[in-house]
Amino acid sequence: MNLHQFRFVREAVRRGLNLTEAAKALHTSQPGVSKAILELEEELGIEIFQRHGKRLRRVTEPGQHVLASIERILLELDNLKRIGEEFSKQESGTLSIATTHTQARYMLPGPVALLRRRYPDVRVALHQGNPDQVARMLIDGSADIGLATESLEDHDELISLPCYDWQHVIVVPPGHPLASVERPTLEQLAAEPLVSYHPTFTGRRRIDQAFAQRKLTPDIVLEAIDSDVIKTYVKLGLGVGIVAEMAMRDEGAESGLVSRPAGHLFGRNVSRVAFRRGAYLRQFVFTFAELLSDRLTRALIERALAGGGNDDYQL
Repeated sequence: MNLHQFRFVREAVRRGLNLTEAAKALHTSQPGVSKAILELEEELGIEIFQRHGKRLRRVTEPGQHVLASIERILLELDNLKRIGEEFSKQESGTLSIATTHTQARYMLPGPVALLRRRYPDVRVALHQGNPDQVARMLIDGSADIGLATESLEDHDELISLPCYDWQHVIVVPPGHPLASVERPTLEQLAAEPLVSYHPTFTGRRRIDQAFAQRKLTPDIVLEAIDSDVIKTYVKLGLGVGIVAEMAMRDEGAESGLVSRPAGHLFGRNVSRVAFRRGAYLRQFVFTFAELLSDRLTRALIERALAGGGNDDYQL
Protein backbone atom coordinates (compact mmCIF):
# COMPACT_ATOMS: atom_id res chain seq x y z
CA MET A 1 0.00 0.00 0.00
CA ASN A 2 1.13 3.56 -0.61
CA LEU A 3 0.20 7.19 -0.02
CA HIS A 4 -1.22 7.59 -3.53
CA GLN A 5 -3.82 4.92 -2.77
CA PHE A 6 -4.71 6.66 0.49
CA ARG A 7 -5.14 10.00 -1.27
CA PHE A 8 -7.27 8.42 -4.00
CA VAL A 9 -9.62 6.86 -1.43
CA ARG A 10 -9.95 10.10 0.52
CA GLU A 11 -10.56 12.20 -2.58
CA ALA A 12 -13.17 9.74 -3.89
CA VAL A 13 -15.14 10.21 -0.67
CA ARG A 14 -14.69 13.99 -0.75
CA ARG A 15 -16.00 14.08 -4.32
CA GLY A 16 -19.18 12.17 -3.51
CA LEU A 17 -17.80 8.83 -4.80
CA ASN A 18 -17.39 10.33 -8.27
CA LEU A 19 -14.09 8.90 -9.53
CA THR A 20 -14.00 11.21 -12.54
CA GLU A 21 -14.13 14.28 -10.30
CA ALA A 22 -11.60 12.72 -7.91
CA ALA A 23 -9.21 12.11 -10.80
CA LYS A 24 -9.57 15.72 -11.98
CA ALA A 25 -8.84 17.04 -8.48
CA LEU A 26 -5.74 14.83 -8.24
CA HIS A 27 -4.59 15.57 -11.81
CA THR A 28 -4.59 11.93 -12.84
CA SER A 29 -6.77 9.53 -14.83
CA GLN A 30 -10.04 7.95 -13.69
CA PRO A 31 -8.89 4.40 -14.56
CA GLY A 32 -5.73 5.01 -12.55
CA VAL A 33 -7.73 6.03 -9.49
CA SER A 34 -10.07 3.05 -9.84
CA LYS A 35 -7.16 0.61 -10.24
CA ALA A 36 -5.30 2.01 -7.21
CA ILE A 37 -8.38 1.68 -4.99
CA LEU A 38 -8.98 -1.91 -6.15
CA GLU A 39 -5.35 -2.79 -5.44
CA LEU A 40 -5.63 -1.37 -1.92
CA GLU A 41 -8.83 -3.36 -1.32
CA GLU A 42 -7.14 -6.55 -2.54
CA GLU A 43 -4.15 -5.94 -0.26
CA LEU A 44 -6.37 -5.31 2.75
CA GLY A 45 -8.72 -8.16 1.92
CA ILE A 46 -11.87 -6.04 2.30
CA GLU A 47 -14.13 -3.86 0.19
CA ILE A 48 -13.77 -0.20 1.05
CA PHE A 49 -16.61 0.72 -1.30
CA GLN A 50 -19.82 -1.06 -2.29
CA ARG A 51 -20.21 -0.93 -6.08
CA HIS A 52 -22.93 -1.10 -8.67
CA GLY A 53 -21.14 -2.08 -11.83
CA LYS A 54 -18.16 0.25 -12.05
CA ARG A 55 -19.79 2.97 -9.95
CA LEU A 56 -19.11 3.44 -6.27
CA ARG A 57 -22.37 3.42 -4.31
CA ARG A 58 -21.33 3.87 -0.67
CA VAL A 59 -18.53 3.37 1.85
CA THR A 60 -18.79 -0.04 3.54
CA GLU A 61 -18.58 -0.51 7.31
CA PRO A 62 -14.94 -1.73 7.18
CA GLY A 63 -14.34 1.05 4.67
CA GLN A 64 -15.37 3.62 7.28
CA HIS A 65 -12.60 2.34 9.57
CA VAL A 66 -10.10 2.36 6.72
CA LEU A 67 -11.08 5.93 5.85
CA ALA A 68 -10.59 7.05 9.47
CA SER A 69 -7.10 5.51 9.49
CA ILE A 70 -6.26 7.12 6.16
CA GLU A 71 -7.30 10.53 7.51
CA ARG A 72 -5.02 10.07 10.52
CA ILE A 73 -2.09 8.94 8.36
CA LEU A 74 -2.42 11.85 5.94
CA LEU A 75 -2.84 14.29 8.82
CA GLU A 76 0.40 13.06 10.35
CA LEU A 77 2.06 13.37 6.95
CA ASP A 78 0.97 17.02 6.84
CA ASN A 79 2.30 17.44 10.37
CA LEU A 80 5.69 16.07 9.33
CA LYS A 81 5.84 18.61 6.51
CA ARG A 82 4.92 21.42 8.90
CA ILE A 83 7.54 20.33 11.43
CA GLY A 84 10.14 20.44 8.67
CA GLU A 85 8.99 23.90 7.64
CA GLU A 86 8.96 25.08 11.25
CA PHE A 87 12.54 24.13 11.95
CA SER A 88 14.01 24.92 8.55
CA LYS A 89 12.23 28.28 8.24
CA GLN A 90 11.47 29.48 11.73
CA GLU A 91 9.94 32.82 10.79
CA SER A 92 8.62 32.38 7.28
CA GLY A 93 5.87 30.51 5.50
CA THR A 94 2.17 30.99 4.86
CA LEU A 95 -0.57 31.51 7.41
CA SER A 96 -3.85 30.34 5.90
CA ILE A 97 -6.91 31.84 7.59
CA ALA A 98 -10.49 30.70 6.89
CA THR A 99 -13.17 33.11 8.02
CA THR A 100 -16.42 34.87 7.17
CA HIS A 101 -16.75 38.23 5.40
CA THR A 102 -17.63 40.14 8.57
CA GLN A 103 -14.65 38.77 10.51
CA ALA A 104 -12.31 39.42 7.57
CA ARG A 105 -13.51 42.99 7.14
CA TYR A 106 -13.82 44.15 10.74
CA MET A 107 -11.89 41.88 13.12
CA LEU A 108 -8.83 40.61 11.27
CA PRO A 109 -7.10 43.71 9.82
CA GLY A 110 -5.50 44.71 13.14
CA PRO A 111 -4.20 41.24 14.12
CA VAL A 112 -3.00 40.56 10.55
CA ALA A 113 -1.09 43.86 10.47
CA LEU A 114 0.52 43.10 13.85
CA LEU A 115 1.49 39.60 12.73
CA ARG A 116 3.14 40.97 9.60
CA ARG A 117 5.18 43.37 11.71
CA ARG A 118 6.40 40.52 13.89
CA TYR A 119 6.89 38.07 11.02
CA PRO A 120 7.61 40.11 7.87
CA ASP A 121 8.45 36.94 5.92
CA VAL A 122 5.12 35.27 6.65
CA ARG A 123 2.60 35.49 3.83
CA VAL A 124 -1.10 35.61 4.79
CA ALA A 125 -3.71 33.76 2.71
CA LEU A 126 -7.24 34.83 3.61
CA HIS A 127 -10.05 32.45 2.57
CA GLN A 128 -13.60 33.78 2.98
CA GLY A 129 -16.78 31.72 3.02
CA ASN A 130 -19.81 30.79 5.07
CA PRO A 131 -19.23 29.18 8.50
CA ASP A 132 -19.63 25.63 7.20
CA GLN A 133 -17.12 26.32 4.42
CA VAL A 134 -14.73 27.70 7.05
CA ALA A 135 -15.05 24.41 8.95
CA ARG A 136 -14.49 22.35 5.80
CA MET A 137 -11.35 24.31 4.90
CA LEU A 138 -9.93 23.53 8.33
CA ILE A 139 -10.88 19.86 8.12
CA ASP A 140 -9.34 19.33 4.69
CA GLY A 141 -6.14 21.11 5.73
CA SER A 142 -6.37 24.11 3.40
CA ALA A 143 -6.46 26.49 6.41
CA ASP A 144 -4.40 26.63 9.60
CA ILE A 145 -6.88 28.60 11.68
CA GLY A 146 -10.57 29.46 11.35
CA LEU A 147 -12.74 32.22 12.82
CA ALA A 148 -16.54 32.30 12.72
CA THR A 149 -19.60 32.60 14.92
CA GLU A 150 -21.45 29.50 13.69
CA SER A 151 -20.64 25.86 12.87
CA LEU A 152 -17.09 25.53 14.21
CA GLU A 153 -18.10 23.75 17.42
CA ASP A 154 -20.33 21.32 15.50
CA HIS A 155 -17.50 19.27 13.97
CA ASP A 156 -15.70 16.51 15.87
CA GLU A 157 -12.67 16.95 13.63
CA LEU A 158 -12.10 20.45 15.03
CA ILE A 159 -11.05 21.97 18.31
CA SER A 160 -12.73 25.34 18.82
CA LEU A 161 -12.32 27.92 21.57
CA PRO A 162 -14.37 31.05 22.31
CA CYS A 163 -12.51 34.13 21.08
CA TYR A 164 -14.73 37.13 21.85
CA ASP A 165 -18.40 37.97 22.32
CA TRP A 166 -20.48 40.61 20.58
CA GLN A 167 -24.05 41.79 20.00
CA HIS A 168 -26.13 42.92 17.07
CA VAL A 169 -27.08 46.56 16.53
CA ILE A 170 -30.03 48.18 14.79
CA VAL A 171 -29.02 50.67 12.07
CA VAL A 172 -31.26 53.29 10.47
CA PRO A 173 -30.84 56.63 8.67
CA PRO A 174 -30.90 59.67 11.04
CA GLY A 175 -34.43 60.68 9.98
CA HIS A 176 -35.98 57.27 10.64
CA PRO A 177 -38.51 57.06 13.55
CA LEU A 178 -36.40 54.39 15.29
CA ALA A 179 -33.39 56.73 15.31
CA SER A 180 -34.80 58.40 18.43
CA VAL A 181 -35.61 55.11 20.19
CA GLU A 182 -32.85 54.02 22.60
CA ARG A 183 -34.16 50.46 23.11
CA PRO A 184 -36.22 49.28 20.12
CA THR A 185 -38.61 46.40 20.77
CA LEU A 186 -39.15 43.28 18.67
CA GLU A 187 -42.67 44.48 17.97
CA GLN A 188 -41.31 47.73 16.53
CA LEU A 189 -38.83 45.83 14.35
CA ALA A 190 -41.47 43.36 13.17
CA ALA A 191 -43.47 46.31 11.85
CA GLU A 192 -40.57 47.45 9.64
CA PRO A 193 -38.95 46.00 6.51
CA LEU A 194 -35.65 44.50 7.66
CA VAL A 195 -32.26 44.11 6.01
CA SER A 196 -29.91 41.59 7.63
CA TYR A 197 -27.62 38.60 7.20
CA HIS A 198 -28.22 35.38 5.34
CA PRO A 199 -29.50 32.68 7.76
CA THR A 200 -26.11 30.93 7.93
CA PHE A 201 -24.10 34.05 8.79
CA THR A 202 -23.19 36.30 11.71
CA GLY A 203 -25.61 35.22 14.40
CA ARG A 204 -28.73 35.29 12.20
CA ARG A 205 -30.10 32.22 14.03
CA ARG A 206 -30.42 34.25 17.23
CA ILE A 207 -32.39 36.90 15.39
CA ASP A 208 -34.81 34.34 13.96
CA GLN A 209 -35.17 32.60 17.33
CA ALA A 210 -35.98 35.85 19.12
CA PHE A 211 -38.84 36.66 16.74
CA ALA A 212 -40.12 33.07 16.80
CA GLN A 213 -40.22 32.99 20.60
CA ARG A 214 -42.47 36.06 20.55
CA LYS A 215 -44.54 34.56 17.73
CA LEU A 216 -43.63 37.46 15.46
CA THR A 217 -42.93 37.20 11.72
CA PRO A 218 -40.20 39.62 10.62
CA ASP A 219 -40.44 41.18 7.17
CA ILE A 220 -36.90 40.56 5.93
CA VAL A 221 -36.77 42.20 2.52
CA LEU A 222 -33.06 41.63 1.81
CA GLU A 223 -30.45 39.17 3.06
CA ALA A 224 -26.72 39.57 2.54
CA ILE A 225 -23.47 38.02 3.74
CA ASP A 226 -21.62 41.34 3.91
CA SER A 227 -22.25 44.02 6.55
CA ASP A 228 -21.24 46.83 4.17
CA VAL A 229 -23.88 45.66 1.69
CA ILE A 230 -26.53 45.74 4.42
CA LYS A 231 -25.52 49.27 5.45
CA THR A 232 -25.59 50.45 1.83
CA TYR A 233 -29.20 49.34 1.36
CA VAL A 234 -30.24 50.80 4.71
CA LYS A 235 -28.86 54.17 3.59
CA LEU A 236 -30.94 53.85 0.42
CA GLY A 237 -34.07 53.48 2.57
CA LEU A 238 -34.76 49.83 1.82
CA GLY A 239 -35.36 48.99 5.48
CA VAL A 240 -34.02 48.78 9.03
CA GLY A 241 -30.66 47.05 9.24
CA ILE A 242 -29.50 44.46 11.76
CA VAL A 243 -25.72 44.06 11.72
CA ALA A 244 -22.89 42.96 13.99
CA GLU A 245 -21.71 45.73 16.31
CA MET A 246 -18.15 45.57 14.94
CA ALA A 247 -19.53 46.73 11.58
CA MET A 248 -20.43 50.08 13.19
CA ARG A 249 -17.40 50.43 15.45
CA ASP A 250 -15.59 53.01 13.33
CA GLU A 251 -18.66 54.69 11.87
CA GLY A 252 -18.95 58.35 12.89
CA ALA A 253 -21.86 60.78 12.63
CA GLU A 254 -20.93 61.41 8.99
CA SER A 255 -21.65 57.78 8.10
CA GLY A 256 -25.31 58.53 7.44
CA LEU A 257 -26.48 55.89 9.90
CA VAL A 258 -27.59 55.76 13.54
CA SER A 259 -27.05 52.55 15.51
CA ARG A 260 -28.77 51.19 18.61
CA PRO A 261 -27.60 48.17 20.66
CA ALA A 262 -29.80 45.08 20.23
CA GLY A 263 -28.28 42.73 22.80
CA HIS A 264 -31.46 43.03 24.87
CA LEU A 265 -33.39 41.61 21.90
CA PHE A 266 -31.10 38.97 20.44
CA GLY A 267 -28.64 38.18 23.23
CA ARG A 268 -24.88 37.99 22.79
CA ASN A 269 -22.98 35.95 20.23
CA VAL A 270 -19.65 34.19 20.59
CA SER A 271 -17.11 34.09 17.78
CA ARG A 272 -14.85 31.06 18.00
CA VAL A 273 -11.37 30.27 16.77
CA ALA A 274 -10.79 26.73 15.54
CA PHE A 275 -8.01 24.34 14.54
CA ARG A 276 -8.02 20.89 13.02
CA ARG A 277 -7.79 18.27 15.76
CA GLY A 278 -4.30 16.77 15.87
CA ALA A 279 -2.76 19.43 13.60
CA TYR A 280 0.81 20.64 14.12
CA LEU A 281 0.77 24.43 14.43
CA ARG A 282 3.74 26.63 13.64
CA GLN A 283 4.85 29.38 16.01
CA PHE A 284 3.30 32.18 13.98
CA VAL A 285 -0.11 30.43 14.09
CA PHE A 286 -0.01 30.51 17.89
CA THR A 287 1.11 34.14 17.77
CA PHE A 288 -1.77 35.07 15.49
CA ALA A 289 -4.28 33.36 17.80
CA GLU A 290 -2.89 35.33 20.75
CA LEU A 291 -3.29 38.53 18.74
CA LEU A 292 -6.96 37.72 18.13
CA SER A 293 -7.84 37.62 21.84
CA ASP A 294 -6.01 38.14 25.14
CA ARG A 295 -7.90 35.05 26.36
CA LEU A 296 -6.06 32.81 23.89
CA THR A 297 -2.57 31.58 24.77
CA ARG A 298 -0.29 28.98 23.26
CA ALA A 299 -0.57 26.87 26.43
CA LEU A 300 -4.36 26.95 26.29
CA ILE A 301 -4.46 26.00 22.61
CA GLU A 302 -1.94 23.19 23.07
CA ARG A 303 -3.97 21.84 25.98
CA ALA A 304 -7.13 21.87 23.87
CA LEU A 305 -5.37 20.17 20.95
CA ALA A 306 -4.08 17.52 23.33
CA GLY A 307 -7.60 16.70 24.46
CA GLY A 308 -8.54 19.48 26.86
CA GLY A 309 -11.89 20.07 25.16
CA ASN A 310 -13.56 22.94 23.33
CA ASP A 311 -14.40 25.18 26.28
CA ASP A 312 -11.29 25.46 28.39
CA TYR A 313 -12.37 28.86 29.64
CA GLN A 314 -15.47 31.01 29.74
CA LEU A 315 -15.90 34.50 28.33
